[in-house]
Amino acid sequence: MKYWEDFKVGESTDLGSHSMTEAEILAFARKYDPQPFHADPEAARRSIFGGLIASGWHTCAVMMRLSVEANRREEAAATGSPGLDSCRWLKPVRPGDTLTGRTEVLETWPSKSKPIGFVRRRVEMVNQQAEVVVAIVGITMYRRRPTGAATTA
Repeated sequence: MKYWEDFKVGESTDLGSHSMTEAEILAFARKYDPQPFHADPEAARRSIFGGLIASGWHTCAVMMRLSVEANRREEAAATGSPGLDSCRWLKPVRPGDTLTGRTEVLETWPSKSKPIGFVRRRVEMVNQQAEVVVAIVGITMYRRRPTGAATTA
């Protein structure tokens, strides 16, 4: 189990990758962000983007999925999040793009009242051209190591 005490400033984690399809971009947009450049391929061609692009919220949802899967692989003791400090959509994401996630720990601090600690990190998704398409700074809460629990190497 990876507890709060195991996170170190500067530590990086690869989150894995996801390829965006037109079908999933349209399905997400039509349900959650029905702006024409996300939900209508013909209207998107006439937009300033010149074609269909994924909702920024869709790219964040993909980032979240990859983050949760990485926590599971690491057997991390995550307990949720109090939110984000920032979220920036830097480049359009198009059908066929493959997004790869990476994180870097920026800061850690213990809770003053609960048996948890906080980890602030930068999370970025890059496309197949190594361009950052979305960048967030967010905070995750992790359980503290119980007394007598083994440390990770």
